[in-house]
Amino acid sequence: MSPRLPTRLVEADGTLVGLRAEGGAPICEPMKKQNRTGRKQGLPSKTEILEFIQGSDKPAGKREIARAFGIKGQEKIALKKRLKDMAEEGLIDGRKTAFHRMGGLPKVTVLKVVEIEDGEPIAIPESWDPDAAKKPPRVVVKESKKLAALKRGDRFLGRTEESGKCWIAHPMKKLPARTEGMMGVVEFDGGGKPWLAPVDKRVRNSAPIGDLGGANEGDLVLAERMGKSANAKVKIVEVIGDPLAPKSFSLIAIAKHGIPHIFPQEALDEAQAVAELSLSEEKREDLRDVPIVAIDPADARDHDDAIWAEPDGEGGYNAIVAIADVSLYVRPGGKLDKEARKRGNSVYFPDRVVPMLPEILSADVCSLVEHEDRAAMACHMRISPEGKVTKWRFTRAIVRLAANIAYEDAQKAIDDGSADEPLKNLWGAWDLLYKARNARDPLDLELPERQVKLNDEGKIEEIAVRERLDAHRVVEDFMIAANVAAAKALEEKAAPVVYRVHETPSREKLMAFKEYLASQGKSFAMGQVITPGLFNRMLKDIVDPAEKALIMEAVLRSQTQAYYGPANAGHFGLALGSYAHFTSPIRRYADLLVHRALVDAYKLEQPKPKGNIPETSGLSDRDRTALGQITDAISQTERRAMEAERDTIDRYVAAWLSGRVGEVFDTRITGVQGFGFFATIENLGGDGLVPVSTLGREYFRYDEGARELVGESSGKTYAVGDRLKLKLAESNALTGALKFELPESDGAPIEKRGERPQPKKKFHKGKGAPRQKHDQGKRGRPGNIRHQGRGKKR
Repeated sequence: MSPRLPTRLVEADGTLVGLRAEGGAPICEPMKKQNRTGRKQGLPSKTEILEFIQGSDKPAGKREIARAFGIKGQEKIALKKRLKDMAEEGLIDGRKTAFHRMGGLPKVTVLKVVEIEDGEPIAIPESWDPDAAKKPPRVVVKESKKLAALKRGDRFLGRTEESGKCWIAHPMKKLPARTEGMMGVVEFDGGGKPWLAPVDKRVRNSAPIGDLGGANEGDLVLAERMGKSANAKVKIVEVIGDPLAPKSFSLIAIAKHGIPHIFPQEALDEAQAVAELSLSEEKREDLRDVPIVAIDPADARDHDDAIWAEPDGEGGYNAIVAIADVSLYVRPGGKLDKEARKRGNSVYFPDRVVPMLPEILSADVCSLVEHEDRAAMACHMRISPEGKVTKWRFTRAIVRLAANIAYEDAQKAIDDGSADEPLKNLWGAWDLLYKARNARDPLDLELPERQVKLNDEGKIEEIAVRERLDAHRVVEDFMIAANVAAAKALEEKAAPVVYRVHETPSREKLMAFKEYLASQGKSFAMGQVITPGLFNRMLKDIVDPAEKALIMEAVLRSQTQAYYGPANAGHFGLALGSYAHFTSPIRRYADLLVHRALVDAYKLEQPKPKGNIPETSGLSDRDRTALGQITDAISQTERRAMEAERDTIDRYVAAWLSGRVGEVFDTRITGVQGFGFFATIENLGGDGLVPVSTLGREYFRYDEGARELVGESSGKTYAVGDRLKLKLAESNALTGALKFELPESDGAPIEKRGERPQPKKKFHKGKGAPRQKHDQGKRGRPGNIRHQGRGKKR
């Protein structure tokens, strides 16, 4: 018997291709007869399988591969094993029905639009495995004139192709929304027929209900289609309750956006176990005698940051930013960690919070409360007389807060002179930080925040714009300083960093900004270095409030969306070269990852805990190797939370205004489209549509470049930033949608949302059949509008 030769895997261009004896020729399979493609039959190599999958113009599963290579009988078992091996090696996606190259896309697949960039839809594959080693590719969608325009959230079947370093999709068929988007209220028409009235602003018509599933009229429900057609009847799969009951609006957002809000029992059990961990003083600094204070909203549900400062005798300050040491309790690989990563962040509604961590941790054990010993991660900083942070170090500490203070109370104490020394020192240190901030000149936009105040019964008490105090700026600038210190400290240690990235505006967006300014008689040079200060100076020079609001809207549109990532691209808005989120680990998973990196970088690991709790609190191997994938996921959950919070505020505002339909309000135009313009009520918020059909009988031309509607006869214009009085015509609390009309208008009446489709008229075939009449203005552009494209001059 010949000796067995050692073998090794051979790689060609980084791809595994087979086995080769050490020092010898490749180990080959016996020659077999060729199939119709000219290739010798037998088990194909991994390279051949990859080439076939990549080149196939239809889904390639095991059956298609076997047929292509002429594999029959027992060889199919060997093929199955080879495909399994390739999946484990990360060469293919591992699906049983239709394989594709790992990191690639099938030729035909279902995609979902996640955003619109400069009018062009960007999609991701809907079935991408969230635990895959690579992030889902962003696919540029080349829309077809035969299909309706795609919008964010739309699903479609598309044919994909790889072009250079990007993917392109050609839509073949638009698909119905998934079940999670089918949410509504059960209604009955005059004939007793049940309908599902939409609660989504983007859904215009009610859907017929084929199976009530025990739901009653007026119930808020989740439903799913009973057929493949977009017009198929629906069946009720879950009854949520009364849609207008107090505290229901947040439930609508939670269900609509698919926000995880119930913790699995194993995560709750682990939370209970870690909550009982004792505070070890080993590798912990004792800061209990330092008068650290937390300044938060009066209604804060958790407290994860506290601050302290004192003069250093050299014109600067020594400062400490103490942050809840969540990494002590939420350890990599545990059930808590898995659930926190899935949620990505806490979601805050006016009536409730959907926390990232169970309440025993988020509102109790981790929360920094006065007169209680708490575990903290401390950032020690030296603030120079110029307001720059010149030194920093990080420790694990035990803190005992001197006080929890509301923003309003802290501001009042400073204003009336009753503040104690620790509070005065914070303002003194902030004066220096504020000086450095002004020198840095970050983007300074006035962005009012709406605040919904509820009474004890959950009913709306007041909706107002939240007042912006110096106390808010004090805490904000201390947090920014600590976030910068965390990023730079990890860079110094050559450790992984989860950056908060806000990139410089793209050339495409700046070109659109330039074109818009040109339509307003203003210039913008593209060759100059783009800085936040450039936009600030532009806004500062504008005196007229209406014009300033108009330009501010344009500046906002020119900005990119911030995200989390392991590669540093700076933070344009804050005018910072390195920036990470370190200060809110109770509510943001990104901050927890930064804490873990600091534990490793500064060698702050503590003794192994007892019981069935993960041993370490630093970064895991998965944290390090899949950091890009994790940061992509938490960037998505952040956007989901923002949408859910905004939708809920809109519903509260609509409910607040529902009793004031018919009143006239001072408004400002915030957006203009071919079908009308959007306006928001001054000092309250709440965006509403003024349909172009309600503007009167005059034709209006849409100038896309100037973003305005222009009356062809009168020359009357409606442009972003214009202030005008509008009458509230409709306020739908279920959808959060508002509609306005001019106080004196001879236009068409407001079309009610949720109208049921009109019954189809019977078509009589044959000679003498009556000519079919089609309703005018039901589809396409309204009759009183003509479109003028971008940049076209009036």
